[in-house]
Amino acid sequence: MSAESGPWGQKDGRQAPPPPAASEPPLDKGQHPVWAVVSTLLLAGFIWWVSGSWVVAGAAIFGLFVHEYGHVLAMNRLGMGPARIYIVPFLGGVARSQRLPQSEWHGVLVALAGPLFGMLATLPFFAAWMVTGGSAWLVGAFAIALINLVNLAPAPPLDGSKALGPVLARIHPLLEKAVMVAIGVLVVWWCVTNGSYIFAGFLALALIGHLRRGVWRPEGRRLTVAEAGSSVGLFVITLVICGSAMLAALLPLAGSVEGAVGTGLRYLEFGR
Repeated sequence: MSAESGPWGQKDGRQAPPPPAASEPPLDKGQHPVWAVVSTLLLAGFIWWVSGSWVVAGAAIFGLFVHEYGHVLAMNRLGMGPARIYIVPFLGGVARSQRLPQSEWHGVLVALAGPLFGMLATLPFFAAWMVTGGSAWLVGAFAIALINLVNLAPAPPLDGSKALGPVLARIHPLLEKAVMVAIGVLVVWWCVTNGSYIFAGFLALALIGHLRRGVWRPEGRRLTVAEAGSSVGLFVITLVICGSAMLAALLPLAGSVEGAVGTGLRYLEFGR
């Protein structure tokens, strides 16, 4: 420190200039294009290895990008962008925002935008089936609908937990934790009994990480009563749309509504 200044400012009476304002963190540049391509190929190859169908693999990848782009559109529209999509090998994808939501209501809208927008990915497969009559296209549409439907399970880190979690927390924070833990354990066990060990491990780690968080509701304004009701309503609408698309894909294959419902339920059974 020079002789002309002291700890409280300059000696001649002039105040020292304020320190420069802290700048915002640098914007997320997104996943490197090379790694994005490699991750997508690894994920597509893994899905093909599990399902034995390139149509299912292509449908899952296409549906994944449409689903995540739904999140991106909502994030950008609600001032959380520019959002980016990351592909995770062998698991799926995630949309990352630059900023936290201003309210839990915005978080609910972002969570449900993925499954709702993601159902648009079924349309080209239904159109291809109508033109060609090939049943493989229906299987692709079914795969997209099933992925979005499972993603609505209220278990961390799936979209269902982000849509219903704030509603449950508004009733009581312990209710949210109890429901998320119970359904989280149930979903992990469902994955294990159906041989989806990688996904089961991922969900188990996500659930443990969620439990270790000290505060579950750190971001934004809490839901109002009206917003909580709207959140439940939007969740139910999204659930019905995903379930209806899944049954629409199964109906021509099963030959009857009862057969389509039975086939769909078998895919949701434990140990199938």
